[in-house]
Amino acid sequence: MIKAGIIGAAGYTGGELIRILINHPEVEIAFAQSGSNAGNLISKVHADLVGETDLKFSAEHNYDVDVIFFCAGHGEAKKFVEANDIPASVKLIDIGNDFRLNKDAAIKGRKFVYGLPELQREEIKKASNVANPGCFATAIQLGLLPLAKAGLLPNDIYTTGITGSTGAGQSLSPTSHFSWRQNNISAYKTLTHQHNDEIQQSLHQLQNVFPASPKDGGLSFVPWRGDFTRGIFISSQMNCDLSIEELNKLYEDFYAGHPFTAITKEPVFLKQVVNTNKCIIQLEKVGSRLVVHSVIDNLTKGASGQAVQNMNLIFGLGETTGLKLKANSF
Repeated sequence: MIKAGIIGAAGYTGGELIRILINHPEVEIAFAQSGSNAGNLISKVHADLVGETDLKFSAEHNYDVDVIFFCAGHGEAKKFVEANDIPASVKLIDIGNDFRLNKDAAIKGRKFVYGLPELQREEIKKASNVANPGCFATAIQLGLLPLAKAGLLPNDIYTTGITGSTGAGQSLSPTSHFSWRQNNISAYKTLTHQHNDEIQQSLHQLQNVFPASPKDGGLSFVPWRGDFTRGIFISSQMNCDLSIEELNKLYEDFYAGHPFTAITKEPVFLKQVVNTNKCIIQLEKVGSRLVVHSVIDNLTKGASGQAVQNMNLIFGLGETTGLKLKANSF
């Protein structure tokens, strides 16, 4: 049995991780740390877990565990690793953005591997420390990896993506209040989103002529805030000479061994993936213009579900263990 600890367990990603792990057949939660909720029942904060667990939040952490998940805010994992002498035997999985870029991936003798299984499953299997990808980064990359592998990405890709309110975390801001979100959408961080760098780093890894950094061109990404709580819908468009039949085969072949990514010829929609660890991709072609649609749940495949997928790989478990989660398309 894998003993897991969670740092920052009271937020959205912490709650999602607890929901998955309490039903995982090979995991026991040793502690769920939260400074602001120490001593409270987890179900007092994550109310959907009433009747599911009697665990309480703890103020402290310990190292009598096999793996620690970091679900605290961005920057907190780096501070924690710098301030503590964590035994080398304890695996670390950071859901934040502290270690995703190659330039930030090493700290105190620990090397973090970028944790997108569809990109580098074998490296994750050998890793002790994993940097979980961002939610937008996951959805966009999964839509583009097959093209990059085939050397087909042009240097001008135009991507739009809309995300649910849980992507902003639990801290209140003017754009996260119900009265602002309801019946409303808006663009934000136009062409400057923090996930751009990790996306292009990965695409460059597969297609070395693709710009490694947004400052050199490549991906033009406009994110949107949506009037819903969970999910991400991405549309990436570019020129491509392959036929739609050739493209569908390219994608199906690339993802044949990856259990959470599926290709469909039917229109995709968010309810297919909400509350699951799946990514569903649909391709459309009009003339020379290709549009790649990809949909995920930002809290599951975009965060905590993918973190558990990475944990499964690190510990030699079946990749889908504890992650056969069901959507409700109604």
